[in-house]
Amino acid sequence: MQRADLVVRAPTAGVPVMLLEIDRRSEDAHDLVAELRRYWEWGRLLSKDADKRTVDLVRSRPGAIEHVDHDKRLWRRVCPPTGREGLVPVAFVFADTTEAKVDNTVAVLEEAGRRYGAPRRYETLSPRAVTARNYRQAVPVVLTTLEQLQEHGAGAAVWRRLGRTGEQTLTGALDNPDGHALYRAQVLPHLDISAVPGRPFRGPRCPRSEVAHEPPGRSHRRACR
Repeated sequence: MQRADLVVRAPTAGVPVMLLEIDRRSEDAHDLVAELRRYWEWGRLLSKDADKRTVDLVRSRPGAIEHVDHDKRLWRRVCPPTGREGLVPVAFVFADTTEAKVDNTVAVLEEAGRRYGAPRRYETLSPRAVTARNYRQAVPVVLTTLEQLQEHGAGAAVWRRLGRTGEQTLTGALDNPDGHALYRAQVLPHLDISAVPGRPFRGPRCPRSEVAHEPPGRSHRRACR
């Protein structure tokens, strides 16, 4: 179990939900990695009302949860949609500490927590042509200090996204300019849509991650046409 210090909901500011963790030099950097891992594991749990077929699939196949829509997961019974790819974002706010300690902690989080917060490559037939990254299974992690928040306010460019350089506004840090929108822009123009009506589609196969983002009710077959 992992309990957040604070749950922030500010939909009008572009942050429907965010979990906040305050670190006052009381926790080791590896303790924060363990917290991140627990948030990631929580985001991969099925809801209690999941249908038997989905439950059996997840139990029988390692990694099958990654192909289960977020609407069927436990976290969506507790939190609203984030409005972005990925799980619920987590913010680490460091207080009463030094800049050197913050830098060391961030370095440990980036290295040891890569599995939980870093995006992946899209599974496509021509990966060299796709530079976009798949954030669907990642926990978006942003960081700042209490001193910066007090001096400049939460709306200023005082946030840093784990795995990226430079400081941004909170919404800028949470957004994924190299995410699914870029993927669609890179892949869709190359799909072969010139097949004769009535014949099977012969173009590139749609990856499962692409289908997961299609509106409810659209089948895999239709999404790939």
